[in-house]
Amino acid sequence: MHALSRQQLVLLILLTLVWGLNWPIMKIGVTGFQPLSFRSICMWLGLPVLGLFLVWRKVPFRIDRVHWRELAVLTVTNMFFWHTLAILAIQSLSSGRAAILGYTMPVFSALLGAAWFGQRLAGRAWFGVAAAALGVVLLLWHEVSTLSGRPLGVFMMLVAAATWALGTQLMRRTRIAHPTLAISFWMTVATTLWMTLLAVVFERDAWTLPSAPIWGAIVYNAIGVFAFAQVVWLMLARDLPPIASTLSVMLIPVLGVFSGAWWLGEVLHWQDWTAVVLVMLAIATVLWPARPASPALG
Repeated sequence: MHALSRQQLVLLILLTLVWGLNWPIMKIGVTGFQPLSFRSICMWLGLPVLGLFLVWRKVPFRIDRVHWRELAVLTVTNMFFWHTLAILAIQSLSSGRAAILGYTMPVFSALLGAAWFGQRLAGRAWFGVAAAALGVVLLLWHEVSTLSGRPLGVFMMLVAAATWALGTQLMRRTRIAHPTLAISFWMTVATTLWMTLLAVVFERDAWTLPSAPIWGAIVYNAIGVFAFAQVVWLMLARDLPPIASTLSVMLIPVLGVFSGAWWLGEVLHWQDWTAVVLVMLAIATVLWPARPASPALG
């Protein structure tokens, strides 16, 4: 297990707040507005902010040609599937339940790590996976009958989560010898072009001007999500073991559930409160420092 530095912990807290609150904000953004177009506008506004941040930090933009193929794979697994499927799925799901389905990612990541990448997990890591999985089941308890009528949205969120889990594992093992900020920038550029192409092909005939609340959601996503949270996540995914970087953000869907209940009036049940405890246990298995080895006697 991996103990977080103070800087990583602060970034993790900010990431949790920004991404957790974003679920009801995204729901507002795609209510009455085309989802692919919403995502595209967010990314076009967030991209120059991210670029200026690289200039300010004097981070070189260059990625050697030898790494372009791997960069493309990282972009597809970390961003293409996630941003496309999640923004489409949230139209048919409540913001809280969409967040929970999306954050089954840590469970997928742990299983992929153990099955494909030879990652050996400590006993408490498996306990964290089990607690997180049970929390997801409880949070979906009252959605079973509803979800049966919305299979496409559920399927899209689960595919997005599984693909993101694979991307997290690959990001941890990347051989690209360049700063994560530069990698994030070019991944965002490619995803922005991809989302724009989809919006033009499928939504051009339905384009309308965003209302004031939708513009608010767009600005929040542009600056908070794409210029900050996405970059922070990729940094954590690259610097920390996959089990730590995934389970440690399981508080995000909890925040998404309760912010959706407060903001959008989504109904909560006892299962939601029980799941909070389970998710906190899952986080603790990752963030709690490992006990130092006892010195040998004699």
